[in-house]
Amino acid sequence: MDILTIETPSLGDRSYVVTDGRYAAVIDPQRDIDRVLAKVEEHGLQVTHVFETHKHNDYVSGGPELARVTGGAYVMSADEEMFVETVGVRDGDELSIGELTIRAVHTPGHTPTHMSYVVTDGDQQAVFTGGSLLYGSVGRTDLISRAMKEELTRLQHASAHRLAEELADDTTVLPTHGFGSFCSSAAADEHTSDVDPRYGVETSTIGEQKRANLALTITDEDEFVSTLLAGLDAYPRYYAHMAPRNKLGAGPIDLTPAVEADPTELAKRIHAGEWVVDLRERTAYAADHVTGTVNVEVGNSFITYLAWLVPWGLPVTLVGDTQDEVDEAQRQLVRVGIDRPAAQATGGVERYGDTADRGSYRIADLEELAKLLADDGSITILDVRRDDERQRGGIKGSLHIPIHALELRMDEVPTDTEVWVHCASGYRAAIAASLLARGGRSPVLVDDLDTRLEELGFELTTT
Repeated sequence: MDILTIETPSLGDRSYVVTDGRYAAVIDPQRDIDRVLAKVEEHGLQVTHVFETHKHNDYVSGGPELARVTGGAYVMSADEEMFVETVGVRDGDELSIGELTIRAVHTPGHTPTHMSYVVTDGDQQAVFTGGSLLYGSVGRTDLISRAMKEELTRLQHASAHRLAEELADDTTVLPTHGFGSFCSSAAADEHTSDVDPRYGVETSTIGEQKRANLALTITDEDEFVSTLLAGLDAYPRYYAHMAPRNKLGAGPIDLTPAVEADPTELAKRIHAGEWVVDLRERTAYAADHVTGTVNVEVGNSFITYLAWLVPWGLPVTLVGDTQDEVDEAQRQLVRVGIDRPAAQATGGVERYGDTADRGSYRIADLEELAKLLADDGSITILDVRRDDERQRGGIKGSLHIPIHALELRMDEVPTDTEVWVHCASGYRAAIAASLLARGGRSPVLVDDLDTRLEELGFELTTT
C-alpha cells in the first residue's frame, strides 16, 4: 500500500490517493481535480473508486467529476441523500481496490452519515477519517444544524472511541480536515503527529491519538460535550452553500483567464457595488491602490476570507500585478463554487495612471500604537479578531468587531478619527483597512502580531 497526499493549505484540507501500485482509490478530492489526475498519471495508476467520507461543508467536491473522467465508482454513505449517482456503502461493507481492502466504518458526528474508511493490504493498515478523528481533536459538530450539535457531539465522541477501540495502535490516521480548516474544533495542546517517511507528510497513529486527542483523553461524555461546544466560534458564511452544491454534484471547472477589464470597466464595476479584489501584498496595497477596491492578499488565507466576506452571488473581479496571481486566486475561487471571475485586471495599478481615483493609508506597528496612546488617546482602535481570540485579551478601550461582521456594523466605526485596525498577524486587518477606506474611514493598518500586546504594556480586557 502506498498513499499519496494532495495538500490544499488554502482550505486547511487534504485529499488522498491510496494504491496497490496499479489500482487506486481517491478519498475526498477537491474541486480542481487536475492535481489528482496529474498525480495518478505520474504514477501510472488506474482510479477504480472515488470515496467521500461525508458531504463536505467547506468546499465543493471534485468527486463526481473525477469519477466521470476516470470511470471510477463514486462511493459514499448509502444514507446520504444525493442527486448524483453514487455507490452507497453501509457500516462494515468492504470493497477491493486491486490488492487492497477498504472497509466502511460509520463514524457519525461531523455529519450524521459520516464514513471513515479502513484500508489494509494484509500488512499495513490506515484509516481515512475525514472529519471524524483529527490530529488532537475532531471535526466540528455544529455545521449541520445548531439544534443537532449536542447530539452530534455525543456521536462524535462515541465514533472516536470506536475507532480507538477497534483499530490497532499502529494504524495510520489520515484525516481530511484539521490542517487549518474551520471544520476542525479546538485541538489538544500536545503535538500528536510527525512526518512519516513512507508517505512524506505529517501523519499520526491511533496510539498517538489515544495518548493526546481531546476526544480520547476526555472519557466522560458530558465533559467532552461541554468542552467541545465551548470552543466553537464563528465559521465562514459560505459554508451554507457548499453542502447543497455537493448534493447536486459539481461539473468541470474552467480556469481560462477571465475577460480583461480596462480602467473604465473597472470603475463601472466599483461604482456598481461589485467586489473588485486587489490581490497584492498588503504593504503594496496600502501604499497605492484604486479607490473602492478591497485588498485580499492572495495566499493560504485568501479564499477563506474572500468567500466569507463577499455577498454571495455578487460578481468578483480580480486585480493583480501578474497573471500568475490572478490564476492562483481563480483556482482557489472554484474550490468554493465561485466558478468564474466577472473580469480580471493585470499589470498593476500604474497602468491606470490618472484614469482612476487612487488612495493610500499608513502602516504602523504596535509599538507606534502604544506610544500614541501614551501621548494622545484621540484615536479609535479596531480589533477585528474573532470572539475567542478577543477573550484571550484585547486592548482596553478598543472597539471589537470581528471581521466577518464589519460591513454589517460599519456604522459603529467613527468617521471623524483615525481608525487603527489590528488582528492577530496583519492579514485580516489589511482586509478590514481596505473595507474601512472604501467606507469613508481613515484607517491605519497595524501590521503586527497580537502576541506582543502584553509585552508592550497594553492594558488588556476580555470584553
